[in-house]
This record gives sequence, structure tokens and C-alpha cells, in this order.
Amino acid sequence: MTTSDIAKPAPPRRWAAAVNGAGQPALLAILAVLCVAVSLAAPQFHSAANVIAILRQCALVLIVASGMTLLVISAEVDLSVGASLAFVGCVAMAVLNATHSLALGTLAALAFAGGVGLVNGLIVTRLRVNSLIATIGTMMMLQGGVYLFTREAVQNHHQLAAFTALGAGYVGPLPIPVLIAAAVFAVAAVALRFTLLGRYLTYVGANARAVRLSGVRAERLKLFAFVVTGLLVGVAGLILCSLMNAGQPTAGRGFELTVIAAVILGGTSLAGGRGSLFGTLLGVLVLKVIDNGIIILGWNQDLQMVVPGVVIILVTWLDILRTKSHGR
Repeated sequence: MTTSDIAKPAPPRRWAAAVNGAGQPALLAILAVLCVAVSLAAPQFHSAANVIAILRQCALVLIVASGMTLLVISAEVDLSVGASLAFVGCVAMAVLNATHSLALGTLAALAFAGGVGLVNGLIVTRLRVNSLIATIGTMMMLQGGVYLFTREAVQNHHQLAAFTALGAGYVGPLPIPVLIAAAVFAVAAVALRFTLLGRYLTYVGANARAVRLSGVRAERLKLFAFVVTGLLVGVAGLILCSLMNAGQPTAGRGFELTVIAAVILGGTSLAGGRGSLFGTLLGVLVLKVIDNGIIILGWNQDLQMVVPGVVIILVTWLDILRTKSHGR
């Protein structure tokens, strides 16, 4: 063995390189295979009513996942979104019942959710607490706090037609939640892809130290991403509350897992600095088609909780392979 042989780096595994290059085309292929397979097993899958149901389910996840993508790209994460989603619904319904005002109910929901995002961001950027630990703590406080706020579901006593339409209404053939999700996704995608803000968020995730040395306040960018994610949780919480016609303390169970699974399945790196909102959209569609297939095929619905967990482990491992491949 020569000195040159020792110095020569090991070539990357071929399958790892293939994983690295597959990305969104692979997700599109997986989505297509899933749709065909479920349609063959259950023809009602591709009915218009079921397609609308899938899109409605995707809307809630996509709204929050759009903000979470920006946050994860900046190398942070928020595990409190599920607990916040449930609390937002209870707050919104309580204010709506008390005031009979959709504007005040919406303002209360957004203020509460944005405040949670702000607190998370300040804990991470000012106290220097790891975002994983910080948002687990916030999640636990919210899960307990919602039961202090209300021991049971906050039922609808206001009967506001406009609020009911927020979750169950249509504009033409499309549900209103789908249109809201499309608008949120479009704004986030343009901001990430074509604005200075999006580029800075990516740079912060890739190398926060270099961004600070260039004179940009990396902490402010991360704080902004936390607040945006919180506000989008408020939007999703309002829609979910409208769909259920009540504020449920348990409404956000497992929601954070689905959101994070969709984001990393779409190719956004948990290490930060790399991600795509179109990939996140594909990740949401794949997960929700699987969920819908489980229901239509009559399988145990607890599998809906199992799938995101498996996806998170598998895709994180593949992300490690991608990162090693980039390094080589």
C-alpha cells in the first residue's frame, strides 16, 4: 500500500449518491405509486369527494409546514406547534362565544399563537437554549395550560356563519382552507426563493457565524422564523376549530410529528441551510395520501401515528447520508 493510497478518500457508496440525487423526483414517483396502488385496492379513493377530503387535510399541515420549513432551514425546530394548535382553538372559540365577533376571535387566536412563537424565539435566541429542548418545554406547558384554561371542549355558542365557512366553506369547487393554504404556500415559496430574507435564512442555517461576521443579525432572523411559524399555527388552529365547531384540548395530538415529518421528507435538512417548500408540499401529500389510504382500506387508524415516526427516523438517516455525500 502506497502513501497515495492511504491519502486517497474512500469513494461514496453508489446507493448513497443515488439517494442524494433522487430528491423531489423520487417523492413524485412515490406519490404516484401510492395513488395508483390505493386506487386499485379501493376505487373510491379517486372520487371527487375523497380528493377534496385529502386536500382539506393537507391544508392544515401545509400551512404550518410552510413556516416550519423556514424555521428548519435556519437550523431550528418547533415541537410545540401541536399543543399550540389545540390551545389556539380553545382560545378562539372562547372569545367568539364571549364577543360574537369573528374579527376579535381571529385576533385573539393570532395574538396567542404569535406570542407562543415569540416566546420560543426569545428563549432560543436570548437564553441560548437549544430549540429542541426549549420547544419541548413550551409544548409541555401548553399541554397542561390548555386543561387549566378549559377541562373540556369549548362548544360553539355563537353560530357565526362566517366562522363556519372558514373551515367548511367553498369558493367554487375548492374548499376555503385549501385556498388559504395555497396562498400561504405561495407567499412562503416566493419569500424563500426570490427574496433577500429567504437567502439570509438559508445562510444562517448553513453558517450562522459567517452571517454574524457579515453584519447580519442572525438571532433576529431566527426570531422572525419562530414568530411566523407561530402565526401560521394560529391560522391553522382557527380553521381546525371551525371544522370541528368546537375548541378541543386534544386537537393537536401528533400534529407536530406530521409537520416535521413532511418537512424533512421534502428534503429540508435538520442541520439547516438546505430545503425546499415544493419538497415540503410533496411530503405533505405523501403523508396524507398514506393516512387516507389507511382509513379507506380499513386498517388500524393508530398506524397514522406510526407512519410519521418511521418517516422521521428514515429520512433523518437519509439526510445524514446526503450530508456525507455533499462533504465528499
